Amino acid sequence: MIAIAPLIGLTLTFILTPYLARRLKKAGIIGRDIHKLDKPEVAEMGGLAILIGLTISLLPFADSTVGKVLGVFLLFGLVGIIDDLTALKQSHKVMLSLLVSIPVAFLDVPWTVDVFGYNLNLGMLYPLFAVLFATGSANLVNLLAGFNGLETGTSAIALVFLAAITESPARWVALTGAGVALGFLWWNRYPARVFPGDTGTLSMGALIGLLGIIGKVEVYAAILLIPHFLDFTIKALGVRFGVRKHGRTTVLPDGTLQAPPYPSFLGMIMRKVRVNEPKLVAIVWGIEFILGLLVLALHLSL
Repeated sequence: MIAIAPLIGLTLTFILTPYLARRLKKAGIIGRDIHKLDKPEVAEMGGLAILIGLTISLLPFADSTVGKVLGVFLLFGLVGIIDDLTALKQSHKVMLSLLVSIPVAFLDVPWTVDVFGYNLNLGMLYPLFAVLFATGSANLVNLLAGFNGLETGTSAIALVFLAAITESPARWVALTGAGVALGFLWWNRYPARVFPGDTGTLSMGALIGLLGIIGKVEVYAAILLIPHFLDFTIKALGVRFGVRKHGRTTVLPDGTLQAPPYPSFLGMIMRKVRVNEPKLVAIVWGIEFILGLLVLALHLSL
């Protein structure tokens, strides 16, 4: 019966998202779409639909493992809600992420990591690794964001490929997560009518990390997060070496994006290729898809 969960997730999120977007906008929970010339107001915190959609789709079929995954997923969503409403400092967001990741240490999984066919036994260090892995995944997806459909689309691609290389229950959780993401993406794609907010990005990122852990494909999940890690590393190195320029991506009159003054993965693409917002997002989706094919090929070859 769990095989119908992805369809339930896609349908429910597709229907629920525009309703929530209207309610959120009416409540004044909005953001500016800064990569449009007219900078329209768009409903923020639409990730609520993702939280509700995944939970309702999986809860009737949840065993102990899936129940724990859903619990941590929802806790990350709660951190996102707090952030969307109060604009947490990044350090506070990370600390709260670590706090809600603690239950991950108690998942009933082997304390090993599959490194391309070699089982690396981390022993008592594995629970700490698992907590850091879930925290890192959530915050990496949260950082590579800001363009219509970017976070939701890359997460959907990652979840599809995680489903392809795992077995039940991880496979069905991944497929349901992908269905929920695609249902939301219809409304979040360019031009976005709703933003996921940190409510959506933190929870989707956490789900990727959690699936890596329960599916015992941590290394492959990490490969799928390479664009997110590159963005974090480039920004961190920029700060480390004194690059502290402030500013945002500029939208030129023809819709072309001009890279922000600080170093970033997306800014690097903008400096190499003349892009508008949909093209930039499509390039990142393409990179994620290629990484997915690489993950699939590596998994099948071992």
